Amino acid sequence: MINEFIEIVKEAGVIFKEGFYSKKQVNLKGKKDLVTNYDVLIEEFLKNKFKKFGYSIIAEESTKEEFNNSIIIDPIDGTTNFFHQIPHCAISIGVYENKKPKFGIVYNPILDELFYAETNKGAYKNKKKIKVSEFSDFGRALIATGFPYSGAENKDDLNWVVDKLSKILPKCQDIRRFGSAALDLCYVAEGRFDGYYEINLKPWDVSAGIIILKEAGGTISNEKGSGFNMFEDKCIVASNGIIHKKFLKFFND
Repeated sequence: MINEFIEIVKEAGVIFKEGFYSKKQVNLKGKKDLVTNYDVLIEEFLKNKFKKFGYSIIAEESTKEEFNNSIIIDPIDGTTNFFHQIPHCAISIGVYENKKPKFGIVYNPILDELFYAETNKGAYKNKKKIKVSEFSDFGRALIATGFPYSGAENKDDLNWVVDKLSKILPKCQDIRRFGSAALDLCYVAEGRFDGYYEINLKPWDVSAGIIILKEAGGTISNEKGSGFNMFEDKCIVASNGIIHKKFLKFFND
């Protein structure tokens, strides 16, 4: 089944690529949160293609059905990058059965990066198996993060971001902020990043990436070290697994 989904996502990638290089219509969902006409076009395309599989569909720009046997769609993860023609953006598809992960697909058509994984079958990028890094020294770790849109209005969220940066940045090799949670998780999965953290993400941001990272040997939790629940937890902490305990200390001091 995953191969059929991949072909559909690649078809959607044609629309994505066309939109990336085109003039876009844009609206605001919040003070900073953009949505373009291509977010809607790609989402509708995918929903129509996926109807035949019989899953409920949870999609960023429209449907919010009950989570059980579900396809979770983010038509463009990294819409701000997409709008500004910064090529760190992707289509993200997570498929779950009985609330358990079945497979995930993250596709960046601009850089031709196709990440995918099925539960218990490993993780791949463009048909090549990937795995997390082997760094154990947190001082050598390259960490990714993101800034929540809520930081524009919620001082607690803004203070959280500043506090974590002030604690983690001096202790790791460096921090990167690229603007797509789905791709950040995949980059941990292939060993480009050694860890990643963020708050206030939605299920469509991470539903595919967490499957891919786990299948690449990584570890994902909330800030307390418990299993991450994408519908309930505010904070996600992801890593190569080796540095995870050291990483969590920054969130619990």
